[in-house]
Amino acid sequence: MAKISYAQRQKLPKSEFAIPSKSPDSGSYPIDTLARGRNALARVSQFGTSQEKATVRNKVRAKFPGITQGK
Repeated sequence: MAKISYAQRQKLPKSEFAIPSKSPDSGSYPIDTLARGRNALARVSQFGTSQEKATVRNKVRAKFPGITQGK
């Protein structure tokens, strides 16, 4: 997965984040690519609250139907 720079992350629209309002400048868990969608699922399973896990799962699966964690 290609790394995303701070400048690139700041340019992403809030709709490209699974949790767009978590921070004032940009959101949390970018989901602009399939790889980042998978990464968002992995990271939220490690560090997210149960509410965040549900939100991220729903947003990633809406954007990438059929995605499964770990594939």
